Amino acid sequence: MNSQKSMTSLLLAIFLIALNLRPAVTSIGPLLDTIRNDLMLSNSEVSLLTAVPVICMGVFAPLAVHWLNKFGQKRGISLLLGVIGLLTLVRAWFHDYVSLLITAFVIGVAIAIIGPILSSMIKEKFPTRTATAIGIYSLGMGAGATLSAGLTGVLYVWLGEQWEFALAFWSSLALLAYLIWINAMKPQQEERLNIELQQLSFRSPWSNKRAWLVLLFFGFQASLFFSLMTWLASAASELGFSVIEAGTVLSVLTAAQIFANITIPLLLEKFPNRSFWIYLLLFIGATGIILLLTGNVTLIWFASILLGLTLGGLFPLALLLPLDETTDAKEANAWTAMVQTGGFIMGGIVPLAIGILYDWSGTHQMTYYVLLVLIVGMFITTLLLNRKTLHTQG
Repeated sequence: MNSQKSMTSLLLAIFLIALNLRPAVTSIGPLLDTIRNDLMLSNSEVSLLTAVPVICMGVFAPLAVHWLNKFGQKRGISLLLGVIGLLTLVRAWFHDYVSLLITAFVIGVAIAIIGPILSSMIKEKFPTRTATAIGIYSLGMGAGATLSAGLTGVLYVWLGEQWEFALAFWSSLALLAYLIWINAMKPQQEERLNIELQQLSFRSPWSNKRAWLVLLFFGFQASLFFSLMTWLASAASELGFSVIEAGTVLSVLTAAQIFANITIPLLLEKFPNRSFWIYLLLFIGATGIILLLTGNVTLIWFASILLGLTLGGLFPLALLLPLDETTDAKEANAWTAMVQTGGFIMGGIVPLAIGILYDWSGTHQMTYYVLLVLIVGMFITTLLLNRKTLHTQG
């Protein structure tokens, strides 16, 4: 009974920690045009506010291995939550581009380190229910993205059109996660895990061709996610939507994403064939992008639903792939760190490239073609993974 209660508390903590891994990035999207106009920035400059933390998630993901060894799970994640919360909060007192970039950079580093640590903990704590635990993890991130994308525009209006306060509001999530986390993680659990990690050895994933394929898949889906989070509201504004209406378009997308975050991991428990779900989700996503290409104001709502389902389903699958390939927590940490290193660098560069294309073309038509290329990239990568048999363990 106590063990069950402990596992439930740990899952709640994982959910709340994951809730903090997106708002610092996705809260920018609804206010992208507002911040750009207020600070007199170009589209490519303002897109750095989302590109920088995402690139950091990739560049600094390898630090997760050293951070875990030095601080352990409880203290290590507590410190990182503090960094995310504090730097999100201080945005309320700064009204300049450089400060926004600095906070985006450091928050990105913190998120980079937390991700692999959480994945390795799921591998160690929930070996027979990995898909379910990953589903809760991805649900937390989806919920964080939904709340920040949907409510930041509303907060902006409520707070007297002060975008700094609207961005800073999301620091409250870090405090909540910290309080639950320190109570959920028992010292003896962490001590046992650290001893186990020190005793394990494995081959580096950087020399594994399959690991590189998983990295590419993760990178394509991360690029799709952050591109939509950064530019979908702007695309809606291009069609004549107000700030709140554009934020609502993002809310619809992220609500559909949460639905898929919940249902796909549950379906994986009964139908664990990864490739089937990947192909289905890619087809749904391609349909959504085609609807965007029509430029029809009404169809953008249906496109948002379809793309939300795609994002919500692909993310837990992308998290599961490196765990399927590994046998223990330390190896899972190393694989996840590698996959997220390359994947998040891609996820940061692509939205930035879209911003440059947008400055050059003055329209989001090119944006939609880039999104379609990402879908094709995931399709090809999955085909290559299937040549060596895509694992279907649940």
